[in-house]
Amino acid sequence: MRNEQEMIDLLLDFARKEEDVRAVLMNGSRVNPNVKRDIFQDFDIVYLVKEVEPYKRNERVVNSFGDILILQTPEDMQDPPPENHGHYAYLMQFMDGNRIDLSFYSINQLDSVLDDSLTVVLLDKDNIIKELPPPSDKDYLPTEPTDKLFQDCCNEFWWVSPYVAKGLWREELTYAKYMLDVVLREEQLMKMLTWYFAIKTGFKKSPGKFGKFMKKDIEPELWLELEKTYSDSNFDNIWESLFTMGRLFRRIANEVASAYGFKYPQDDDKRVTEHLWRIKNLPRDATEI
Repeated sequence: MRNEQEMIDLLLDFARKEEDVRAVLMNGSRVNPNVKRDIFQDFDIVYLVKEVEPYKRNERVVNSFGDILILQTPEDMQDPPPENHGHYAYLMQFMDGNRIDLSFYSINQLDSVLDDSLTVVLLDKDNIIKELPPPSDKDYLPTEPTDKLFQDCCNEFWWVSPYVAKGLWREELTYAKYMLDVVLREEQLMKMLTWYFAIKTGFKKSPGKFGKFMKKDIEPELWLELEKTYSDSNFDNIWESLFTMGRLFRRIANEVASAYGFKYPQDDDKRVTEHLWRIKNLPRDATEI
């Protein structure tokens, strides 16, 4: 596996040979001083060029950096849809384990490209880039909740919970798991947990994508509760995960509410939780709740 310096040298060598490439930037985790280095970190690279068009769907670009394991060009895809920001990207996973996410941007887009606190300049042929502050993850820190955002999160969490329950009663595994794992946990519980984490850390730490950096800064027993919300395909275990998720949400939401003087919707919580238990205890041939 090529080391970091070898990869950087390769990227800069390509840029120096290309007349149209005028500057090279690197961002992402490899320039984040708060992230532990490891072999799976991507090389997030931006080439600032005179014209983007010549670098679109260009096999010479792909063949310049090593043996490809798999390639993705997001701007050529329909699902997910392209960003259409005028740039073009090659996401390249190599056989040796390295990965480069290489984006070509027009020099005219310089200001928008630099609008990322995790950015360092690797090459500037024309000295057009002002001195940047040291890279930091300040653009990725959590923001404080408003009362409206807090109430919306609580409402959505308790609104969706019966969806999980009815899916479990019907034994609709894929539906119940999606509502539990995606809509309930990832979209609402993790939002509330991010606010909780941010309060604990003074809004000075990034939780990481999908909360991957949270574990060391929240209580071990709370993290254990979060782990218990990840169930298998057994319906009894999914029911237990649902109720565990409710207990966890209740705990952290009350902490967030206390910190900001918000009112936690205890009545919604109580009514919905009782409703979930009624559904769980319904016989399979029930015609009414």
